[in-house]
Amino acid sequence: MSRHPIRPEPLSAEAFAPFGDLLAAEGAPDRLINQGLCGRWHDRARLDFGASGRAGLSIFRAEPRRLPYRLEMVERHPEGSQAFLPMTEHPFLVIVAPDADGAPGTPRAFLTAPGQGINLHRGTWHGVLTPLAEPGLFAVLDRIGPGDNLEEHWFEEPWMIADR
Repeated sequence: MSRHPIRPEPLSAEAFAPFGDLLAAEGAPDRLINQGLCGRWHDRARLDFGASGRAGLSIFRAEPRRLPYRLEMVERHPEGSQAFLPMTEHPFLVIVAPDADGAPGTPRAFLTAPGQGINLHRGTWHGVLTPLAEPGLFAVLDRIGPGDNLEEHWFEEPWMIADR
């Protein structure tokens, strides 16, 4: 069986809404703080760490990948959300898939713009962290706590994420 390649689409709040939240300082800030010298884009992510979890802030450094990209596996975190905030201005690839009766459906790929991060909602199928440039450095806010918070799904046939 041959699959059509998946073309990355620009990341927008509307297109990404079924999977999570777009984290970006876009448009006018919700309010000004610090004597009017700082814009605040307030409460932009639905962070969810479950009843027995807490927020943890980690630093990830992932090796850059290239397009076309071979997608063999997706994962999800049933106990909490996971936010990725790039620590550089480089775009990165975001791969997500809707849930189809406990397994991932057809994946979608998004390409971030400089300055955009994401928050994946609890239980969202997603690809691994996929920077497209060095150094692949991210601040990650996710659940710390007891229990198994990782579920992986390996595709019988890989998907190809096409070059832009």
